Amino acid sequence: MQENQTAAAIPMRRECVRAQVGTVAIGDGAPIVVQSMTNTDTVDIARTVQQVKALADAGSELVRITVNTAEAAAVVAAIRERLDILGCEVPLVGDFHYNGHQLLTDYPECAKALAKYRINPGNVGFGGKRDSRFSTMIEVALRYQKPVRIGVNWGSLDQALMARLMDENAASTRPRPADVVMREALVVSALEGAERAQELGMRPQDIILSCKVSGVQDLIAVYRELARRCIYPLHLGLTEAGMGHKGVVASTAAMSVLLNEGIGDTIRVSLTPKPGGDRTEEVLVAQQILQALELRAFSPQVTACPGCGRTTSTLFQELADDIQGFLRHKMPFWRRLYPGVESLSVAVMGCIVNGPGESKQADIGISLPGSGENLSAPVFEDGKKTITLSGEGIAEAFKERLEQYVERRYGK
Repeated sequence: MQENQTAAAIPMRRECVRAQVGTVAIGDGAPIVVQSMTNTDTVDIARTVQQVKALADAGSELVRITVNTAEAAAVVAAIRERLDILGCEVPLVGDFHYNGHQLLTDYPECAKALAKYRINPGNVGFGGKRDSRFSTMIEVALRYQKPVRIGVNWGSLDQALMARLMDENAASTRPRPADVVMREALVVSALEGAERAQELGMRPQDIILSCKVSGVQDLIAVYRELARRCIYPLHLGLTEAGMGHKGVVASTAAMSVLLNEGIGDTIRVSLTPKPGGDRTEEVLVAQQILQALELRAFSPQVTACPGCGRTTSTLFQELADDIQGFLRHKMPFWRRLYPGVESLSVAVMGCIVNGPGESKQADIGISLPGSGENLSAPVFEDGKKTITLSGEGIAEAFKERLEQYVERRYGK
């Protein structure tokens, strides 16, 4: 796990116990963990292994897979084995609904291969079956020493609990709005589930909670209340965030508020990919949220201006894109050789107005000529001008300079 944290940059984190999911620590001051989930049919071992590895390579530190049928449960151990052969050690989390108690009981190799079980108290059972099915899943977790995430979702909220709270609210002398009662139901469902798990013998440090909603303000309100009322690590995320810009913006808006208040120990950005789209996008967005808040560092950041009438040439845009791709390509190699390189800051600026200043603020930066400026591009390293590049080979010359800087600063 790579991180570069400085005490001055980190908001005061909420105090909680620390959970251990395989090799990954969650809570109690551990770096905030990025996780994701596959969208393959788990029974398709080859595709599921391929996607888990792609997500892990992109930076997902936990990967959740759907375990919804006997056929899926039967192949989980084989998926784990193939990932291990590939050198992919990312912990797998099993996502269970409705029949998790049966699958975990009937397929012990599945129960052993998973690093954590996700239990939804809203659909684990109904009436008298609810407690027995929930208890069975907790008993299996205890048998194999696995942590659980008690994950409430307002799309599958326990309707009996909701009805109970609505009735109590209606009988109150000062009834609250229905949306406030729903938020309370989410929190109560998670807390009651955790309390029941502890009654069955589970330690607080083996319980992670989540209360997923799709509204930004709802998420903020629910997690503030949940954080106030428990000591468990919290899994943070806006469920069904949506596609494209909407999903990215909504997830960023909601989680940034909470993370900046110290709330959230592991996060997922639940983006709807385009048909055939890259699932790893949600991992990169989660990393960018944490890096923008200076909570973690995952890869060098490129500062680039948006362009204006002074930059009618596309040269700086092309170079910024080229450098961003160059950094992504180099990072797997650099991460092994140059500890701390993920904190590198790079500036690619487009004209003389802000270019030199921004380039001086970065570790290494270049200020390209804008429209009407002389065809020369000064390079700044550690705040000082070191060379001026010109001609057709500016891009390659700057990349060469960038590699030299990385080796000089981060090399052993």
